[in-house]
Amino acid sequence: QVQLVESGGGLVQAGGSLRLSCAASGSIFSINGMGWYRQAPGRQRELVAVITSIGTTTYANSVKGRFTISRDNAKNTVFLQMNSLKPEDTAVYYCHAYAESVPSPWSSYWGQGTQVTVSS
Repeated sequence: QVQLVESGGGLVQAGGSLRLSCAASGSIFSINGMGWYRQAPGRQRELVAVITSIGTTTYANSVKGRFTISRDNAKNTVFLQMNSLKPEDTAVYYCHAYAESVPSPWSSYWGQGTQVTVSS
């Protein structure tokens, strides 16, 4: 099994920055993709950014040029640097990992979510 623990959410004014972190722990054998998704009230969960084990990244159009995803493979940790935040970025942000662990096969895992609130 794999556990994901997020940190770094909070309240920030429009134009400000936040950095989210997500650490994976457990009997991890290998992690492929890691990423961030978000869900605003009344809306479906949506992809924000993902990164593969070799560093290939994908971003939602709405965050390109403002958000940067990175990861530390040695520490099984993924980061999301969020700059030039807008009120529409307000949501609960969820960490996701696709991992193989002992004794589980490749599976999707989710963190508990961290609230990001951007005031205008």
